[in-house]
Amino acid sequence: MSFTDAIKKSVLEGFVGSDLPTSQVFVTLLITFAIGLYIYFVYRLVNRSSMYDRSFHVAMSVISVITAGIIIAMQSSIVISLGMVGALSIVRFRTAVKDTMDLLFLFWSIGEGIICGAGLFEIAVIVALVVTIGIFVLEYLPGNKKPYLLIINAKDDSVEADIIKNVNDNASYARIKSRNIKKNGFDMIIEVSTKKEKELLESLKQIDSIVNISLLMHEGEVRF
Repeated sequence: MSFTDAIKKSVLEGFVGSDLPTSQVFVTLLITFAIGLYIYFVYRLVNRSSMYDRSFHVAMSVISVITAGIIIAMQSSIVISLGMVGALSIVRFRTAVKDTMDLLFLFWSIGEGIICGAGLFEIAVIVALVVTIGIFVLEYLPGNKKPYLLIINAKDDSVEADIIKNVNDNASYARIKSRNIKKNGFDMIIEVSTKKEKELLESLKQIDSIVNISLLMHEGEVRF
């Protein structure tokens, strides 16, 4: 047999699919689905969004099973693996992920599917436990108090100096975000970080020209 015939024979043998037992495939997908449900419940505990997106929860749980099925199919045949690589290379997903935590859980679900599809169940369980511990430890570590947006409506802009003085006396951080001067009024938005919310509001109420005061919490980050 010539060298060329030997190469052709090895390539053809590599394209012969290896049959996986149906029971093994079923058990792999079942374990993967169980880990996907685990990720689903962890997400429910960590997620603080006021809107419940059922479709995202279902997709996050099932995507690990789909990924595991793809890995199993790629292991069974080189032809399928090459075709899968070509198919996935032309697929484009345009759905924007708004929250970074959502992206983390999606990547976690896909990673668990890859690990389970490769048959490394012990590693999949260890990864799930370590990621869960890391999420809860970092999520509940004490950090800086979330900043507030202080919105003040006054009759005129002559009270700006008094407003700034009262804010500085009752806040550890203050930054003017906007001023809006009108003929019949004055609006001001200040980003503040304070633990004395009531004292701040009470001090501002003493200024006669102020008509309305609103203190809103937002999820932005304060840069000191």
